[in-house]
Amino acid sequence: MADGKALFITLEGGEGAGKSTQIKRVAAALEQMGKQVVVTREPGGSKAAEAMRNLFIAENGAEWPLATQALLMFTARSHHTETLIKPALAEGKVVICDRYTDSTRVYQGYAGGMGLKAIDDIKELAIGDFEPDLTFILDIDPEIGLKRGAGRGNDTDTTFEQKDIEFHQALREGFLEIAEGNAVRCKVIDATQDEDSVAAAILAEVEKRMAA
Repeated sequence: MADGKALFITLEGGEGAGKSTQIKRVAAALEQMGKQVVVTREPGGSKAAEAMRNLFIAENGAEWPLATQALLMFTARSHHTETLIKPALAEGKVVICDRYTDSTRVYQGYAGGMGLKAIDDIKELAIGDFEPDLTFILDIDPEIGLKRGAGRGNDTDTTFEQKDIEFHQALREGFLEIAEGNAVRCKVIDATQDEDSVAAAILAEVEKRMAA
């Protein structure tokens, strides 16, 4: 949790939701407002975590046992959080991250079937009670998202694109369930809107949180 003017923002969603595009837009808008912004991603974000990301991609980690996937994600997340995210927040910066713990909860815990309790037990060991200040869940029908994201998704998204449509529908259900249970932190954004409308909705919530 960030303190003072610092803010930790995460963007979540299924394949083709448009997270990367919106992160660039939000970061640019905040910089124009005079904010110091750090843009990062998961898995990855630190040297060690990027190495783990590359391993996951090279070895088709989406097919690994669920516990192996989750443990790797939280190992990378722990290093990323302690070496990049927390130091940036301590300096009063805004950190915007493409995916964070909610993705592990949904991909491995909910859609994968490992269970949310198991994921949160690992989380407690890896990063304790640390959570984003504000999470945007870009919601889109998975069939639309998969068509939209074909050929332009990031590398880790691509490793999961081959899963059946039921898996992707479960991802959407999982993200929406998390949002329902964390209404203060999580804001659901209709990602079927045009890019300008999505960006405006996100920025309105960010400005509201900064003014609080």
